Amino acid sequence: MSQQPATTRPTATYRLQLRPEFPFPAAAAAVPYLASLGVSHLHLSPVLEAVPGSSHGYDVVDHTRVREELGGEEGLRALARTARAHGLGLVLDIVPNHMAVPAPLHLNRPLWEVLREGPGSPYARWFDIEWEVNGGQLLLPVLGEPLDPAAVRVKDGLLCVGDHRFPLRAGTEALDPVALLAAQWYRPAYWREARTELNYRRFFTISDLIGVRVEDPDVFAATHAKLLELVADGVAEGLRIDHVDGLADPAQYLRRLRAAVGAGVWIVVEKILAHGEVLPDDWPVAGTTGYDALRRVDGVLVSGSGAAELAARYRRATGLPDWPGTAAGATREVLTGDLAAELATLVRRAGPGLAEAVRELLIACPVYRTYPGRADLPGLADPPPSAAAPDAVAAVRELLVRDPGFAARFAQTSAALRAKSLEDRAFYRYAPLLSATEVGGDPGRPAVLPEEFHAYCAHLERHWPASGTVRSTHDTKRSADVRARIAVLSQRPELMPLLSGAPDPQQAWVAFQSALGFGEAPQRSERLAEALLKAAKEAALHTSWTDPDPAYEATLAAHLPAAEALPDVSGAAAQGILAMTALHLTMPGVPEVYQGEEGEYRALVDPDNRRPAAFPGPAQSGTGAAKRELTTTLLRLRRDRPELFTGYAPLTAEGPAAEHCLAYTRSPELLVAVTRLPHLLGVAGGWRDTLLPLPPGGWTSALAPGAAPLTGRVPLTDLLSATPVAVLIRTEARQEEARG
Repeated sequence: MSQQPATTRPTATYRLQLRPEFPFPAAAAAVPYLASLGVSHLHLSPVLEAVPGSSHGYDVVDHTRVREELGGEEGLRALARTARAHGLGLVLDIVPNHMAVPAPLHLNRPLWEVLREGPGSPYARWFDIEWEVNGGQLLLPVLGEPLDPAAVRVKDGLLCVGDHRFPLRAGTEALDPVALLAAQWYRPAYWREARTELNYRRFFTISDLIGVRVEDPDVFAATHAKLLELVADGVAEGLRIDHVDGLADPAQYLRRLRAAVGAGVWIVVEKILAHGEVLPDDWPVAGTTGYDALRRVDGVLVSGSGAAELAARYRRATGLPDWPGTAAGATREVLTGDLAAELATLVRRAGPGLAEAVRELLIACPVYRTYPGRADLPGLADPPPSAAAPDAVAAVRELLVRDPGFAARFAQTSAALRAKSLEDRAFYRYAPLLSATEVGGDPGRPAVLPEEFHAYCAHLERHWPASGTVRSTHDTKRSADVRARIAVLSQRPELMPLLSGAPDPQQAWVAFQSALGFGEAPQRSERLAEALLKAAKEAALHTSWTDPDPAYEATLAAHLPAAEALPDVSGAAAQGILAMTALHLTMPGVPEVYQGEEGEYRALVDPDNRRPAAFPGPAQSGTGAAKRELTTTLLRLRRDRPELFTGYAPLTAEGPAAEHCLAYTRSPELLVAVTRLPHLLGVAGGWRDTLLPLPPGGWTSALAPGAAPLTGRVPLTDLLSATPVAVLIRTEARQEEARG
């Protein structure tokens, strides 16, 4: 059982991506509309001062100020007042793991002071820097080409290299360029040197995001003072913790944060849980941000047999490995290439004789990270990796238990490795069913059985009832509606052409499914071409961000199919979209609606998923209108009658099509039923005489007020033929039970 304290629990949140084009006043103007949807809280992307022009805000440069480009602190407080006047609270997204290495560098004052004063600076404790490496200089891989000492000059008391400005160490102004560079506490360097020479902890493989040692109490205090003030003043009622796996000791951090904000603040953590992994129950939080829920909601509407057929067809067409082989290959490649500097740091701490064991343990770890002081070392159970000597593996495991510093850095590296190798590489290489290659997903096992879905929901309700749940976020590679269209292929794998004759069958599969999912949205071809280019660079099979192949990249757009070559999946997709919406908004947890997602929302990877908010207007028709009506009805029901959304019990249909009905009750007064795999249902002959036994009482539809009450064993031809979703409220319980 979690130790989550009593909090101001949202009934539902609405995520807004703030950026200079959509600042606090724009959010305030949208408040009346958002309140009318039925959410209880607005979830804001990071609000502290960030790199100028940032479209996301995760590149913080100053923890003491609210971002001026968004309207500054007064703008945020005004937004909070407007939200409160309409019955809404605010949830803030906070970034404790890293800060920006910005241009210009002086925007990050703590880092600037470290560059000027070195390890003697009071800010040196802010960052994980190995001063003993690189001759006592912090490598700064910010240059677009190798450094030429002849290009170095001193101007206005600064060291200048091209457009870059750096602080000068006192007393070095008059030195010649070579001696000047050698005398600094840093070394400006070509960006490619970061791969092997970097000596500071960063975010994943992004060298312009430097890790922050928030485990230090003084650093915590300095980086959280403004946020804690906003919480204390009632501006924020909840917090989302970005990339909690990047922290040295997440449990320690969360305990410190909980003590600082009090029991009433709702806290969720961005935590990717691997298959079979659960959130540590000693974390004083409400739960995760919801990627674990996303996988279950998506997966329970996927056909396992169809997904397996797609995987077999994909391997025949491309000759590429299966999912375990793809994941393992990408993990080894990223660790020994992109993260070579991080691996070298661990080897230096463990000793050269343990290099192979460190490497193989990192590659074998099936979860994002381990935790300092945990003797069980989750994810590192026997048998040991075969490529390393058992004695060496045992020595590294012992080191992980007795050396908290090594254990923390191992865990931080493991988290970066999992994210970069799986989410940012293997997910782009493995394309049998692109809807399964989503953050938190398991592409090798895309289908979730109904009993697994029920078990997950029961666990959530019992242990983490206020955990977040999501379908689309600022980090999803494809919005939920795009994934729903692609997922239809699991019901109809024959619609997926083999494409084995294409110049690059792997990218041809990506192109076909991306086009199918995106559909006929505006600027379709241009946006799809951009997304296909990003997919190819991330996959790094023929081109990459660091080693581009322009000739290959020029061929990618040719893989995009013509509109007439795409099958019509709109019918099954519409039913899937509505079923996903109903599951998400009625299952245990606190659902989040991503900006615009209340209507039809088709978006690909960034920049689509971080664009300024655009709210669907009343002109939407078809699936968009039905989804918006369903979303609004369920959000308002959660807001007005939260007692209905407690408890969880599966319901089982009876008859030949029972597997196509997913049903459950929340409280004894609320019942939800949705259609699974509607195309396969039709092929099998429809519902026929399949029945859903209702619990005792009279049940009326929350989606069709005025309809006659239902009782007993209800034919699913009556309940789910006209719509794939039924939400029933018990209105005659006491009378029926009394008669019984």
